[in-house]
Amino acid sequence: MTGTKALKDKLLAQSRTRQSYRQEVESSAAPTTTPSAVDFAQHPGYRQLQALRQVGAERWGGNPFFRTHEGCSGATAVIDGAPYINFASYNYLGLSGDERVAAAASKAVEAYGTSVSASRIVSGERPIHQQLEAEIAKIYSAEDALALVSGHATNVTVIGHLMGSRDLVLHDEYIHNSSLVGAQLSGARRISFRHNDVSHLEQLLRQYRHQFERVLIVVEGLYSMDGDVPDLKALVRLKRDWESWLMVDEAHALGVLGDTGLGSFEHAGVAPGEVDIWMGTLSKTLSSCGGYIAGCQPLIDILRYFAPGFLYSVGMPAMNCAAALESLAIMQAEPERVQRLQQASSYLAEQAQALGFNVGPCIGRAVVPVITGSSESATRLSHGLFERGFNVQPILYPAVPEQSARLRFFVSSEHTREQIDQVLAAMQDCLRAP
Repeated sequence: MTGTKALKDKLLAQSRTRQSYRQEVESSAAPTTTPSAVDFAQHPGYRQLQALRQVGAERWGGNPFFRTHEGCSGATAVIDGAPYINFASYNYLGLSGDERVAAAASKAVEAYGTSVSASRIVSGERPIHQQLEAEIAKIYSAEDALALVSGHATNVTVIGHLMGSRDLVLHDEYIHNSSLVGAQLSGARRISFRHNDVSHLEQLLRQYRHQFERVLIVVEGLYSMDGDVPDLKALVRLKRDWESWLMVDEAHALGVLGDTGLGSFEHAGVAPGEVDIWMGTLSKTLSSCGGYIAGCQPLIDILRYFAPGFLYSVGMPAMNCAAALESLAIMQAEPERVQRLQQASSYLAEQAQALGFNVGPCIGRAVVPVITGSSESATRLSHGLFERGFNVQPILYPAVPEQSARLRFFVSSEHTREQIDQVLAAMQDCLRAP
């Protein structure tokens, strides 16, 4: 009995020692926390925002962002009760607010309600979804198309799902954030090439193509920061030579490029079937909300049944489909809208350059930057214009390099030459002011 008790005491002692050791290890491994660790006000992002707000209040009298627009905004806007000539809207063809578009959306609400109330694969599918996708497919002479509820999420889920760890994504260095996030999500290797530099892209393909199973080249049809376009013919040749996919983001190109506004393939004289993946948004020319993909049937089937951003998201509201459908029909029936847009934006770019403003490489199609060289000068100029009745937003670091800070003009078919002359004169006046 004595021996048994001794053994029992020994085992209990060992157990207590092990427990004490575990507690010591767990205690030492636990992070040291402070109240600031759970205080959002101490988060670096919020502290940075507060510093920017303070600078804005001291130097420019307020925040140039999140100004409240009342009613529909296009070439003009009402902001906090005052009228402005507006160069900060994607309403390129003036169709947001068009009576025909509003009537089509209202009719769809009557027929389908304000939400389809389910993902489309479950019970959210409606005939109007299929009608919209059929019309989008026609634009690109594609076998099919797919409409999603968010333009940003379209790029994220499509690139994120199609590509994998054995693949490579090559993208223009100025590609939109949504494509970057999609590439990061996919787990693929991601390499950028110099903006619109086809030779650099070819160099990267020669260097890396053999190391990967699939390669996706991603560009924009019209770049939303510089207002320039890629060499689509050269890109098609490269993707063929190197057995890669080519994806073109038409968010700012549809309704803007080409004689009838069909986009970058019409502008470049390229057959739309030469591009593997056409992506676009419904929120600009088509005065709705959402994104789309057009391409071959296997591509669309893969996305329709497996892409998380489509599969697990509610279907697009019928009213958004109807607004996009009607806008697309008007764009094709009234090509003079596209012509007016192109004439107005070309006039702004040419006149700004003639006055000595730096408009960068823009081609004078809807997006016209005026590069000021610093975030402070861009914000000061934007504020000065706002005080004179013009709404033009600054684009600051880190959205662009500090030396490329700018004002970004979005031009619509409804802007007049008189309005453009007025804003250019106001810019000169701002620069003369002490």
